[in-house]
Amino acid sequence: MTDSSLRLPAEWEPQAAVLIAWPHAGTDWAERLDAVESTYVALAAAITRFQPLIIVVPDTTLRAHVTTKLRSTGAHLTQIRFVELPYDDTWLRDSGPITLREGDRFQLTDFRFTGWGGKFGAEQDDALIAGLVDEGVFGSAVHKRIDWALEGGGIESDGTGTILTTWRCLVQRHPEQSREQMSAILRESLHAQRVLWLDYGYLEGDDTDAHIDTLARFAPGDRIVYQACDDRSDIHHDELQLMGAELAALRTADGKPYTLYPLPWAKPIVDEGRRLAASYANYLIVNGAVLVPAYGDTADDEAARIIGEAHPGRTVVQVPCRPLIWQNGSLHCITMQLPAGLI
Repeated sequence: MTDSSLRLPAEWEPQAAVLIAWPHAGTDWAERLDAVESTYVALAAAITRFQPLIIVVPDTTLRAHVTTKLRSTGAHLTQIRFVELPYDDTWLRDSGPITLREGDRFQLTDFRFTGWGGKFGAEQDDALIAGLVDEGVFGSAVHKRIDWALEGGGIESDGTGTILTTWRCLVQRHPEQSREQMSAILRESLHAQRVLWLDYGYLEGDDTDAHIDTLARFAPGDRIVYQACDDRSDIHHDELQLMGAELAALRTADGKPYTLYPLPWAKPIVDEGRRLAASYANYLIVNGAVLVPAYGDTADDEAARIIGEAHPGRTVVQVPCRPLIWQNGSLHCITMQLPAGLI
């Protein structure tokens, strides 16, 4: 395998499966386990309509519990594979493998996972990819460990050599490094040609330090879908307006502007006095469909319509995600897609 031929596929390319870890009483979901399980059940049912799903569980007891739940709600159990491994939390977008490919050969890129800059314990999550490799999930794929902190939610790939990320996140992870140094590391480790940076954009209640997948997403045909805010009274208005201007100024590798799809803004969701980060940009693409967060807001349907328009030819499925944002993430954050041919 020649390194120069590796690339990070776009999410809309064909997939083998989606990887998730099931919440349980030993995770931070313990207080609201029933509510969050309802989201995971809906997500599993939606994914298995279109493709396989790999579910990580810590033991056979939880495996049996999850199987019972899924059987009663119409998920396609023949599409599901369980893997038993320990984990600290369920945000597999950030602790799961970032898979590079060259034809039918694959590299599982395993960056250091630090619990979002040391905010939470992450020792088991940092070992998750190695555990999945040991369990034989990925066949003959090469496992490459990189001793540099990066989460999957912190980067977007267009599949053709461009990475989109945020300065706010990566400068928090690597305050000693310059933008130029970090760009070089991203280009080398992800085999990209260029890195585009956003300086603006954040969501109150987000403890990822402004992951790009809560803010702006590449879509096919040189499109970018992004979370906008049209409420001038909202604390996010000015920052997201500035981010929208940054996106409008970006150019494709061919020097053309991107086609932008601004998403509507959900009304503030407050839980015990804490503002929650309800982003519609945190959607998941699967084979033939796009799964869109729903928060019980009047903007849900319009967000789903716009995301569907940006991803033509795909079925749009809304997944209730209000329970997820209690822990500061949404649909994309709890999942990791695996490219076709990997498993």
